[in-house]
Amino acid sequence: MGAAACRQPSPSRPPARVPELLLGLATVRPVFVWGAPGIGKSSLVRDFAQSLGLECVSLLGTQLAPEDLIGVPQIRAGRSVFCPPEAIARDEPYCLFLDELNAATPDVQKAFYSLILDRRIGSYELPKGSIVIGAGNRSTDNALARPIASALVNRLTHVHLEASAKDWLVWAGENGIHPWVVDHLTDRPDHLWSRPPKTEEPFSTPRSWHMLSDALHSFGRDLDEETLKILAHGTLTPRHATAFCGYVKIVRSRFGIEAVIRGDARWPSRPEDRDLLYYLAESFRARLIKELPARKEHMSANGRQTAYRAKSLLVQLAEISVEVAQTVIASDADGNPVLPSWFLIEAARDMPRLVEARR
Repeated sequence: MGAAACRQPSPSRPPARVPELLLGLATVRPVFVWGAPGIGKSSLVRDFAQSLGLECVSLLGTQLAPEDLIGVPQIRAGRSVFCPPEAIARDEPYCLFLDELNAATPDVQKAFYSLILDRRIGSYELPKGSIVIGAGNRSTDNALARPIASALVNRLTHVHLEASAKDWLVWAGENGIHPWVVDHLTDRPDHLWSRPPKTEEPFSTPRSWHMLSDALHSFGRDLDEETLKILAHGTLTPRHATAFCGYVKIVRSRFGIEAVIRGDARWPSRPEDRDLLYYLAESFRARLIKELPARKEHMSANGRQTAYRAKSLLVQLAEISVEVAQTVIASDADGNPVLPSWFLIEAARDMPRLVEARR
């Protein structure tokens, strides 16, 4: 088996665990933080620098030319001396943050070498106590990323950051994120982040949810349904935007999946309530995943009642939209069923058109 086939993914860390790693690493060696766009790499580094009492000086690799780092030459005693820019040449220790380092051109990356490897540029040396941290997106994230020379890779300690709904929700609760966003992501933490698409369209990240929160605060209580859809679909993936709009409609109307399951309310059938229908269907699916046992013989009397009610609700949902009903019994992204096989068999027997839709 070739080397590429044997390669294992690097272990990732949630944001709450990264500062303790940086405390032990960045104070002695330069560190590179890898992560998808919008998951908080930059804010994490700035907060870490602040915790050490260091000013964070950010240099954006995509907006630099080599001379922006090396400086311009001056003639002193008949010799040329390069003067580094004021942003870098400081007397007090600081955190030098090289953001989007791996998106910089090869010439700019070379200009960073001496700062990263030798902590100096020209005759200027970083003050003792300074730290150097780089960050960038991965090539698998459909983001601008250039190869880093092996010599530079080998002189950096690499930390891989992953999105954590638990960490982000703690931060959100302390930083004024809109209650609708906090409550929705508490119910659907899997909507915090989505893989960047291959086309130019919005996708969900902690940053995009923060943007949506700012917009919700800006519009206030007068926000109408159409504007909400524009805001949500302008910041999130289509699926997450539809779910969020459905959640907001539930909050405003006090209409939820509990009422549907109890029989106090029916599935919404108006075309303008399609986002609400999708949201309720997703909530219904999550409820079935949680409550239906893997094996039918292990089912309690309450479980049998739940299964019977679920099939009845699926029939009602399919009468409104076969497409939406099919999302309740759909497999996961890898094609694996998430609902018990016995329930899927019974659903296929009672509602063959749902199976036909899946095909």
